[in-house]
Amino acid sequence: MTESQTTQFKSDFLKILHERGFVHQCSDLAGLDELCHAGPVTAYVGYDCTGPSLHVGHLLSIMMLRWFQKTGHRPIVLMGGGTTRVGDPSGKDESRKILSLEQIEENKASLREVFSRFLTFGSHVTGSGNDARMADNAEWLAPLNYIEFLRDVGRHFSVNRMLTFDSVKLRLEREHELSFLEFNYMILQAYDFVELNRRYDVRLQMGGSDQWGNIINGIDLGRRMGAPQLYALTCPLITTASGAKMGKTAQGAMWLKAEMLSPYEYWQFWRNTEDGDVVRFLKLFTELPLEEIDRLGALQGQEINEAKKVLATEATALLHGREAADQAAETARQAFEAGIAAAEGLPSIEVPRAELEAGIGVLTAAVRASLVASNSEARRAIANRAIRVDDVVIEDEKAIVRLADGAETVKVSMGRKRHVLLKPV
Repeated sequence: MTESQTTQFKSDFLKILHERGFVHQCSDLAGLDELCHAGPVTAYVGYDCTGPSLHVGHLLSIMMLRWFQKTGHRPIVLMGGGTTRVGDPSGKDESRKILSLEQIEENKASLREVFSRFLTFGSHVTGSGNDARMADNAEWLAPLNYIEFLRDVGRHFSVNRMLTFDSVKLRLEREHELSFLEFNYMILQAYDFVELNRRYDVRLQMGGSDQWGNIINGIDLGRRMGAPQLYALTCPLITTASGAKMGKTAQGAMWLKAEMLSPYEYWQFWRNTEDGDVVRFLKLFTELPLEEIDRLGALQGQEINEAKKVLATEATALLHGREAADQAAETARQAFEAGIAAAEGLPSIEVPRAELEAGIGVLTAAVRASLVASNSEARRAIANRAIRVDDVVIEDEKAIVRLADGAETVKVSMGRKRHVLLKPV
């Protein structure tokens, strides 16, 4: 990408994405810019239905769809009701577990809720405007006739070329099994692009950089099957300043559904951003103007914490709404600044009242609260004076956690920033 290409965009969409750091690869940047400048374009991102929630690692492509719609274009969220039955080998060392059709449908229904937070969906009765649409590739993949598909689509694919793709090479080089089922995934994903072009005039597929080979396959298949020029645009796979994978923590994935990760915990995830990532994450995961981000990025020393709070509140507001974000920020203020022992809104787990009144070991309490992954990790935390119960440092790994007289909860803490309430039931 040359300097002249990046500074003279005609389309608002590519100008915004470039300025905020979303653009990693594009099959034809100048051509896509002309297309987006000429009028509304339809683009899609595909998501398989392997679980009930997406996580923060998916957020970059969702934000791309959001900016796409905000700049006047038509986004399509493609649910992989069909491809989930196969499994994408990209970036994986082993085959996915095959899910039942019922599990896939349940996951698909659960995922719809997340996208409605970021995109405006419509009825599409008139077929006009730039309302988002949700499609499901099971609609065209499930009824396929295998012989006809091989004849009409499969003949356009070279096995020699497919063997050169990173997603395949990685598995073969490590001598990990790659099933014929998974080998077909890239053909099905390529066919999705062509079918979406035929049905909805989709011209652009977006996704993470690990999907580059699959998307290019779709462009090539479209050319061979007489589709108009198709385009690919990928975003980088985000790692933190310390090299950690975005959205993955010692406590597990940072989910985008409140039932799996509370707004407060989500807020805390962003609040704990490393100093070196604050400006980059403000650009990618909020809609704050760049001038405001530059101002926040200029903060030094302890003041950088104010920028982190802004990041946490703005990112949480996009997903959970402004009220939940402000409440999470206030809960954090109470818990960490005002020193309130049991601030309203802290994440909580339910514990049988009789068990809590009788007392449970502090190691067990820390593990059940998901503050640590194991008893041995809890012992190390206690040795480092990192575990507190109702704001009292625990120094004995054999200590017992009990519900105090007249109390409604017990607060178990790990360090200064992570707190969980044990609620008797």
